[in-house]
Amino acid sequence: MTQRTAFVLHVRPDRLEEYIRAHEEVWPEMLDALRSAGIRNYTIFREGSQMFGYFEADDLAAAERYLAGQGVSTRWQDAMAELLEQRVPDGGPPALEQVFRLD
Repeated sequence: MTQRTAFVLHVRPDRLEEYIRAHEEVWPEMLDALRSAGIRNYTIFREGSQMFGYFEADDLAAAERYLAGQGVSTRWQDAMAELLEQRVPDGGPPALEQVFRLD
């Protein structure tokens, strides 16, 4: 069964362009790690300096465990931490509560 996850991140306003550039050029190794973790339909939307992310996985816990063991994921989170108002926890950003779904 597909698990859907959404989250919000706050980018430092003075680092916004760097954040956008980084996501225009995501490291190929990071993209491979996400795919290997079973993450798909990963999308980030922007409202000012606030980012809304969405992705799907069949087993979110397994995906988180897999990414936790990937050095590229740690390096990516380290690089993004400098651009965000608050570092993303190792287990990933806190998920938003789903209140409606139309299939």
